[in-house]
Amino acid sequence: MKIQIKSVNISEKKGIKKVPQHNITLDETGVKGDAHSGHWHRQVSLLGTESYHKTEEASGTQLNHGDFAENITTEGLALHHSNIFDRFVNDNIELEVTQIGKKCHNGCEIKELTGDCVMPKEGIFCRVIKGGNLQPGDTLKYIPRIINVHIITLSDRAFQGIYEDKSGPFTEKILSAHFDEYKRQYSFNRTILPDDEEQLKNTVLTLVAGGTDIIITTGGTGIGPRDITPDVIKPLLDKEIYGIMEAIRVKYGLDKPNALLSRSVAGVIGQSLVYVLPGSLKAVKEYMTEINPTIEHSLRMLHGIDAH
Repeated sequence: MKIQIKSVNISEKKGIKKVPQHNITLDETGVKGDAHSGHWHRQVSLLGTESYHKTEEASGTQLNHGDFAENITTEGLALHHSNIFDRFVNDNIELEVTQIGKKCHNGCEIKELTGDCVMPKEGIFCRVIKGGNLQPGDTLKYIPRIINVHIITLSDRAFQGIYEDKSGPFTEKILSAHFDEYKRQYSFNRTILPDDEEQLKNTVLTLVAGGTDIIITTGGTGIGPRDITPDVIKPLLDKEIYGIMEAIRVKYGLDKPNALLSRSVAGVIGQSLVYVLPGSLKAVKEYMTEINPTIEHSLRMLHGIDAH
């Protein structure tokens, strides 16, 4: 899908309407000469004519491009239906979505004029991945970001085909439902491995090198002689995320002391989130119930989107 550029707009001060230009230059800080440029996640703002038309019809007010203080006015897509990490690209430009909507500032000119400001609900913000010149009439291709997930089941018997792997598919089902709720596009792959240190280590490092966003292992978190998963994964982590697993152990361990025996860990390797889960379906459900609400924010932090 492509969007057409209807207007490119600049303001030298914050909190005011932007003025249409013949063209703009995008660089590593945003729109050159614009008050909102800088080394942060909201470098460039975009709003569609679809949102303009809706406001004009509701208010009976004729509006001009830039009135909502957007840098780029587009046509062809309801921009607020995009998602964080999606991109808009052409041969010269590459923008990555970093925020959907914003809090409307006090004294908003357009809100006073029309009774409502659509920018906080339907405007989006991007950072510049690749800069260049942009002008009305140009087009940008919309490329949704696919979150790549790989689930590794650790089980000697499942690897040998003695019994069917159930924890891997169950983990995928739970996480798929979470992504569907956020209207995320995603891709899943699953691998079954024996409880073998070298195979697990090599598989995880290969997935990280290949740009996998989320790696989840199931099985091997107990204290049995073949339970090696945390021992292999923990030394690979660049940063360990202590709070998630500790909270889960405490929450479920209060009623079921056996839950306290899990040695599950979570953390980051490169730009991959890694979660080491027990192998039972009940434990997978409990763990993913607590992990899912943290995933979106974790991915944003991991990719430098500081949108607290």
